[in-house]
Amino acid sequence: MNDALRIFACNSNRPLAAEICDTLGLALSPLEISRFSNDNLHVQIRDNVRERDVFVVQSFTEPVSDHIMELMITLDALRSASARRVTAVIPYYSYARSDKKDAPRISITGRLIADMLQTAGANRVLTMDLHADQVHGFFSVPVDHLTAIPTIAEHFRRNHDLAHMVAVATDAGGAKRVGRFSERLGIPMAIIDKRRVSDTNVTHGEVVGNVKGRDVVIFEDEISTGGTLLSTIGTLKAAGVRSIHVGAVHAVLCGPAIDRLRDAPIESIVVTNTVHMPPGKRLDKITQLTVAPLFASAIERIHSGESVGALFE
Repeated sequence: MNDALRIFACNSNRPLAAEICDTLGLALSPLEISRFSNDNLHVQIRDNVRERDVFVVQSFTEPVSDHIMELMITLDALRSASARRVTAVIPYYSYARSDKKDAPRISITGRLIADMLQTAGANRVLTMDLHADQVHGFFSVPVDHLTAIPTIAEHFRRNHDLAHMVAVATDAGGAKRVGRFSERLGIPMAIIDKRRVSDTNVTHGEVVGNVKGRDVVIFEDEISTGGTLLSTIGTLKAAGVRSIHVGAVHAVLCGPAIDRLRDAPIESIVVTNTVHMPPGKRLDKITQLTVAPLFASAIERIHSGESVGALFE
């Protein structure tokens, strides 16, 4: 495997890529990314990839456009260097939130990025917990869609008393995801009646389900600005919950998120390392779990032609 497999990392989440390589017993292959004086990106592959099975790790995090262009140029460079197969490993695919045309004259950008990845040279995609499952169908190349739900659920199983815990979905759209989470833990679930007015304006109504006097865990695919969490917490407090915990796969934590989470009445927040978390975003109440072993196992299975789905059976 070591002779034919190469793993590269662009700049968005090199620590995760390095951990994946450590798990596989491989060295991270060298990649040079620089800028010309006119701000154009320049990428050079510093390893032989001819007829190799190549994986490129890059999350779509801030600055999103720069990181997308880094990946696109890297994919094109690998194709030009005669790589046998190129897999784009995108732990966090941010444009999955742009999954439908819900306003006049807008782009379904999740599909656009999928088309661009194939045009750039991706033969397949490996990602984790897309915001909307239908984004999987935007790709015309094979997609392996991993989930961190078992990883986060196991953390709660080991560290919390589940006897009085309820999993909460912040809206009806997340009910299926939270349903899988609650089934893993064997706990009931509740749903918040949410209306999204705009990207930053969300209104909440009633709690559908019994949460009074219970410990609740709000489960989301990502935490962005934290606005939805704050509104959900207010609704749950009014409903008489005993304590509030949060679980999320992608800790995007942009804008005022850290200040909001620091001051919010949350007992604990559990996230993964699909998004790199710099020291300035680390709070005592935040626990970051690694998904490197899961990505490493998926890469090994893709490389050897084994089933990736069997990881979750």
